[in-house]
Amino acid sequence: MDMHSVGTVALGTSGTTAADVIAVARGNARIELTAEALAALAASREIVDALAAKPEPVYGVSTGFGALASRHIGPDLRAQLQRNIVRSHAAGMGPRVEREVVRALMFLRLKTVCSGHTGVRPEVAQTMADVLNAGITPVVHEYGSLGCSGDLAPLSHCALTLMGEGDAEGPEGELKPAGELLAAHGIAPVELREKEGLALLNGTDGMLGMLIMALADLDTLYKSADITAALTLEALLGTEKVLAPELHAIRPHPGQAASAANMLAVLAGSGLTGHHQDDAPRVQDAYSVRCAPQVAGAGRDTMAHARLVAERELAAAVDNPVVLPDGRVESNGNFHGAPVAYVLDFLAIAAADLGSIAERRTDRLLDKNRSHGLPPFLADDAGVDSGLMIAQYTQAALVSEMKRLAVPASADSIPSSAMQEDHVSMGWSAARKLRTAVDNLARIVAIELYAATRAVELREGLTPAPATQAVIEAVRKAGVEGPGPDRFLAPDLAAADAFVRTGALVAAVEPVTGALA
Repeated sequence: MDMHSVGTVALGTSGTTAADVIAVARGNARIELTAEALAALAASREIVDALAAKPEPVYGVSTGFGALASRHIGPDLRAQLQRNIVRSHAAGMGPRVEREVVRALMFLRLKTVCSGHTGVRPEVAQTMADVLNAGITPVVHEYGSLGCSGDLAPLSHCALTLMGEGDAEGPEGELKPAGELLAAHGIAPVELREKEGLALLNGTDGMLGMLIMALADLDTLYKSADITAALTLEALLGTEKVLAPELHAIRPHPGQAASAANMLAVLAGSGLTGHHQDDAPRVQDAYSVRCAPQVAGAGRDTMAHARLVAERELAAAVDNPVVLPDGRVESNGNFHGAPVAYVLDFLAIAAADLGSIAERRTDRLLDKNRSHGLPPFLADDAGVDSGLMIAQYTQAALVSEMKRLAVPASADSIPSSAMQEDHVSMGWSAARKLRTAVDNLARIVAIELYAATRAVELREGLTPAPATQAVIEAVRKAGVEGPGPDRFLAPDLAAADAFVRTGALVAAVEPVTGALA
C-alpha cells in the first residue's frame, strides 16, 4: 500500500473541513497538531487534574460509566478504570471495516480531542496523530455500535491500538499485534489517565466519517447520472425542450435546475434530439426521461441538507462529560447520533430512487416496443444474440437491493446499558448500509452508461452531441467495448463501473461542457 501523503492537514481547535477528512482517510495526508491545539489540550487537562484531586465524584473522571456511574473510584484504581473501559468496550464482531473508514474515525476523534473540550493530555493526542501518520490502522469490526454514547465499540478498538493492545494493520497491509507495529515505528503506547479512556470512545466519528465520504462519492455519481440520463434521452430520440431553464425556474428547487442544466449542456449540438415526432410520434417522453432532473434534483437537495448537517457535526466537540470554557465539566447528551443518522438514511432513500429511475431508462433502451427503432436488447442479431438482456437483470437486482437498503436504520432503537441508554440512534448501521448503496448506485449508473453509449452508436446516420462523442471515445479507450456480437459481458461492465466511480465519466464530459453543477 502506498503511504505517500498528498499533503499535510493542520489540526487546530476548530475549522476542520470535509476535505481534511478525505485527505487523511483516503489520501494519507499527514497530521500536524497546531500550537493552538496543544495549548487548548494542556489547559483543559489542568481542569480535569484539579477535579480528579477533589474528594467529590465527577462523572467520567472519578466514577464508573453508563449504568455504573454511581460508584466513586479512588485514585489508585483510575488508570485501571480507563484501561478497562477500552478493553471491555472493544467488543466488536464481524468483518473488518475498510481502512478509509477507520482512518476517518480516528481523525475525527482526534479533531474533537484537539478542541480542548475533552480533557485529554497533549501527549495522547500526539500519539493518535503519530499512529495515523505511520499508516497504522486498528482492526475495527462491522458490528458493535448503536450510534449512541458515540460509536463506542469501533472507537474502543482504535483506543486499544493506542494502548499497544489488540491487532492492527501496518502501512504495507500486514496484520500484526498493535504493540509490535507501534514499536516498529518508534511510538510508545499510552497509559490512559482520568477521563481519557472515555474521551477516546465517546463520539459520532464513524458515522460522520462515512457520511462525509458518501457525500463526496454521491457528488460524482449524481453528475454521472445526469450524463447517462442525457445520453439515454439522446439515444431514444427524445426532446431536450423539457430541460429549458425557464421551465425549471417556475419550480425553484435548486437541485432540479442544476440537473436540467447539466443534461442540457451534455446534449448541446446533438443531431439525435427532437426526432420524437418523426416515424413513431409521441407528444411527450416517458417519465423516466422527462422527469430525470426532478428526481436527480431532489436527491441533490437532499445532499445539500446532509452537507449542512455534516458541517455542523464537524464543528462540534462530541464527548461526555465535556470541559466548558468556564472550567465546568458537565454531562450532556451530545453523543446521540440522531442528526447524522437521519441524513444517512435520507441519502439512502434518494440514492435508491436515482438507481430506480436509471434502471427504468435502461430497460426502455432495450425494449423494441419502446425504444423507437433500436434493435431488441441492443443485440447484434437478436435471437442469436441476447445483447444486454441480462445486464438489465443485474441492474434490477441492484435496484432491488437499493430499495431494501433504503429502509431506515434510524427509526429503530434497542435499549442498552440496563435501560440507562434506553434510546439509541443506530447511526453507524445507517452509515454502513449507505456505503453499500453508494457502491450499488455506481454499478447501476455504469450499466445505463453501457446501454446508452451502445444505443447512440446504433443510431446510424445521426450525429450525437460533442459531449456524447467525447464520452464514447473515452469509455471505449477504457476497455468498454461497443456494439457487436455477444461476448463475455462481466469485464465490460466492470470497466464501465470503474469509469463511473473514479470520476472518469465526468472528466470526459467537462472539457466539452465546462464544469457541471
